[in-house]
Parts: sequence; C-alpha cells; structure tokens
Amino acid sequence: MPKIKTKSGAKKRFAVTGTGKVKAKRPGMRHLLEHKTKSRKRRLKHDVIFAGSIKKQLKRLIPSA
Repeated sequence: MPKIKTKSGAKKRFAVTGTGKVKAKRPGMRHLLEHKTKSRKRRLKHDVIFAGSIKKQLKRLIPSA
C-alpha cells in the first residue's frame, strides 16, 4: 500500500498543534492595511483554531497529523 501524500497547499497553510487541533493564519493581513480599522487588524492578527467538521476535512489533507 503506498503512502498517502500530503496536499502541498494544505501543508503551507495549516499547522497541527500538539493536542491535535488544526490552526491557520487569518487572511487579510498582507497588504491594503491602510483602510482597515485598528480593531479589524487586531482581530486578524491572531490564528484561528478549527473545530468540528472542517477539522475532519483538514485532517484528510494532512494525513501525517
């Protein structure tokens, strides 16, 4: 049985924590920051932790997790 390959797009965007949760950076903090409010930029600064059904889909893309 061959090994299951990790989707390269997923391995660049998502990381698995030590407890098995999937986290990612929020989009929207690369450019055009001038017109975004301070509160919006603060909110976007933090990582997002995925839960539930989306977590199951992400685990399929990252089989080593």
